Formats: sequence, structure tokens, C-alpha cells
Amino acid sequence: MLNELRCEACTPDATPMSYDEQQAMLESVQDWQVIERDGIPQLEKQFKFNNFLSAWAFANKVAELAEEEFHHPAILLEWGKVTVTWWSHSIKGLHKNDFICAAKCDLIEP
Repeated sequence: MLNELRCEACTPDATPMSYDEQQAMLESVQDWQVIERDGIPQLEKQFKFNNFLSAWAFANKVAELAEEEFHHPAILLEWGKVTVTWWSHSIKGLHKNDFICAAKCDLIEP
């Protein structure tokens, strides 16, 4: 399972995942979608909460996960929701690390 794996060092010469590889990996994570911004595929999901404090606590836990994995997402904190976006900056695309971290996000208790 993806959530049991650790991120590996992703060097700038690593090959980004192909569209087909991305689609296959999407089957391993819940409700995440691949979106494209500025020509860069990114893995994104919105998490919903009953209030700001719960969303804030979740965002902090995602930040802790990012530090543990040394892989850092964009985190948008709003009232009642947190949007988490993973992509590998060094390769300007998606890597297995992004899906590992997405799977781990799904296990975070708010």
C-alpha cells in the first residue's frame, strides 16, 4: 500500500510520470484528481471540515507529514476546507512520491 512507503529522493533528472502512469496511480488514492497548472500536472484534493479550527489542525498535520517525508505540498487553508496539492517541483510533474504523500494525507485524522 502506498501509505506504507517512504518518499525517495527525486532528482531533477528523474522522469515525470506519464499520463497512463498517473491514471493507474489515481486508483490507489481516494478522491484525488490530477489537474494541470501552467503545463504542470499536480495531484489535488479538497478536505472539508465543520469549522476553521478543525481545518487548521488538519493543515498542521499535513505540514508535519511534509517535513517527515521531506516533500512539501501547497496547502490552502480556508474556513471549513483545506486544499492540498502535491507535485514534484524538481521535475515539474508528478512522481510516485506525490501519490505516497496523498495516500498518507487520507489517513490523517482531523
